[in-house]
Amino acid sequence: MPFLGIGLHILLALFCAVHAVRSGQPLYWLLILFMFPLLGSVVYFIAIYLPDSRNLQRGAQRAVSVATKVIDPMREVRLARELLDATPTAQNQMRLASALLAAGQAQEAAEVYAACLQGPFASDLEVRFGAAQAYTDCQQPSQALSHLDFIRQTNPSFRQDQISLLRARALAGTNQHALAKAEYESAIQRFGSFEAYAEYCIWALGQGASEAATVQSLDLEMTRITKQWTRATREMNETVLKRLAAARS
Repeated sequence: MPFLGIGLHILLALFCAVHAVRSGQPLYWLLILFMFPLLGSVVYFIAIYLPDSRNLQRGAQRAVSVATKVIDPMREVRLARELLDATPTAQNQMRLASALLAAGQAQEAAEVYAACLQGPFASDLEVRFGAAQAYTDCQQPSQALSHLDFIRQTNPSFRQDQISLLRARALAGTNQHALAKAEYESAIQRFGSFEAYAEYCIWALGQGASEAATVQSLDLEMTRITKQWTRATREMNETVLKRLAAARS
């Protein structure tokens, strides 16, 4: 029995060592694993193996989600419609509006959000925010501005960074470019997010030579930010990156 115990310790250490090599862990883990087979394996298992397994699982779930959207991009919209038909509640109506917006059906999403705002959720800020997104995406900036101004007046701390960027886009859409530029600059100073830099750059690219210096300055800042990115961070910013690439082309 003692021999069996020693063998299990070694097998566990070998298992952890193989994982360490394949996953590119620092070589000092190999020393720890073979100098202290039992304790080292337990520490490695808790500190490295379990978190890595969870990351792989989350990555697999993201991959399945992306694949599902590619194969059947309207699946969530279809499910939301069926749910709304079966149970016509305001919550299910909002779910359909959100699904339509995520699927790129901004015009219909705006119509569904407008219907949501006719009932008890007329003052709901999340519904107003969704409506502002939909109206911005379907090129109806005046309607978007009315919702954004309502949100800012009702609760100035609600989604401050997103409201600021949406408002800048809506101002630009109504040809209020001086106000749009001021809103973008305010968003960068207050929040400093990559999205703020990217949205400002998209606007500046649309202004042509008059904002060429702004584009150059923003590019430098975005390069500095993206140097620190992980793959997950890049995935989180995929939508605005696509919009930025389209603006450059």
